[in-house]
Amino acid sequence: MPSTLPSRSFMPFALAAMFLAILIDEAAAGAFTRGCAMRDLQVLMLIEEREDANAVSMEELMDAMFAMMHARVVCNEGRVTDALALYDSIRESIATSPTAAGRRKASRPVR
Repeated sequence: MPSTLPSRSFMPFALAAMFLAILIDEAAAGAFTRGCAMRDLQVLMLIEEREDANAVSMEELMDAMFAMMHARVVCNEGRVTDALALYDSIRESIATSPTAAGRRKASRPVR
């Protein structure tokens, strides 16, 4: 009977270790999801702002939306750094869009 005693005393520690590992994995997954979600929301708000101001063409908006879908997939695969870089490139392309620059120049008063 003494041979079963060590395995029984070890069982609660093994279960606790497994439970802790699961919690750590879930916390890490939640952290990258929140980071991507925050960036996704920022880019989405920028797209809506540019759309409301008629500062980008419909084609540019569609390209940005498809790029956002790709960034979401990359983020869900766990490649957070790559996804955040994609979000940054989307934001930059919308903010520096030739259409947006042309419309801003056109809306300036002529002196």
